[in-house]
Amino acid sequence: MKKYIFKRSIQSLITIWIVIFVVFMLLRLMPTSGYFTRDDYLTMTEEMRQAYLKSIGVLDPPLTQFKNFIVNIFNGDLGRSITVYPRLSITTILKEKIGYSAVFGFASIVISMGLGIPMGILMARYKGKIVDNLGTFYSVIVRAVPSLIYLFLFQVWVSKIFDLPMLFYKDRPESWILPAISMSLSSIAWYAIWLRRFMVDEANRDYIKFAQVKGLSESYVMRKHVLRNAFVPIAIGIPSDLLLIISGSLIIENLYSIPGMGGLLIDSIKQMDNNLVQVLVLIYSVLSVLGVFLGDLLIVFIDPRIRLTESED
Repeated sequence: MKKYIFKRSIQSLITIWIVIFVVFMLLRLMPTSGYFTRDDYLTMTEEMRQAYLKSIGVLDPPLTQFKNFIVNIFNGDLGRSITVYPRLSITTILKEKIGYSAVFGFASIVISMGLGIPMGILMARYKGKIVDNLGTFYSVIVRAVPSLIYLFLFQVWVSKIFDLPMLFYKDRPESWILPAISMSLSSIAWYAIWLRRFMVDEANRDYIKFAQVKGLSESYVMRKHVLRNAFVPIAIGIPSDLLLIISGSLIIENLYSIPGMGGLLIDSIKQMDNNLVQVLVLIYSVLSVLGVFLGDLLIVFIDPRIRLTESED
């Protein structure tokens, strides 16, 4: 286990380093106008622009710029936004937005697992019956219909039926209900349909049939053998889901006017805010790689039979 953790840690660090380096160098190919606000660019002369670019190190060799970027990161200096939030500290921007995305993201995971997993279990247990058919119908609709369509209909209809606000308000807790549920609709279908599939596959294996022949009750076999083994592929993605909740949802946050992280990276790319792009890519890269790493470790605790290295007995 220690050998595996060390090996994967090195691989993860190399992966993150390569991603950040490539993105950083590609951003150096972008027009330098992205380092100015619109007003500053129009009012400055060419000499003033060059002097400003030199003062912030943009005219330094690319490798020198990359070294300075990494050093600043380790010193806790994430820089300032240039065009999206002119001259505002990136740290301040993230503090304001991550909280909203994290709260709704965590709530959606709780709702998704709390409803999706039991739904998948019931669909597998009563395969071909009305529970399975209804669950399959829901999953097909959610996966087949464009998300913007069913999310908009859900927002309009449910808000009218239960008299809930259609938009998010920080000081009105009842306005948090619809966004949290909306964010979980797709994940509920994902947990349900995949858990059903894995459980049905496990239930048809020879060792399950042998356990039933031995006289073990159906509920015991489903709980101790089928569900436990079927849940392993599902569990691999849970750490990634938990870590990436701060990334927010572009559609949901725009639909309900939530001031979270959703769309921040897209906005920063559109407006060529290089400083903000660099930091966001760094954050998402670290979270993604760490999520995969933790997912591998989690399955060992769920199923001790799994070995991460060939030398383990």
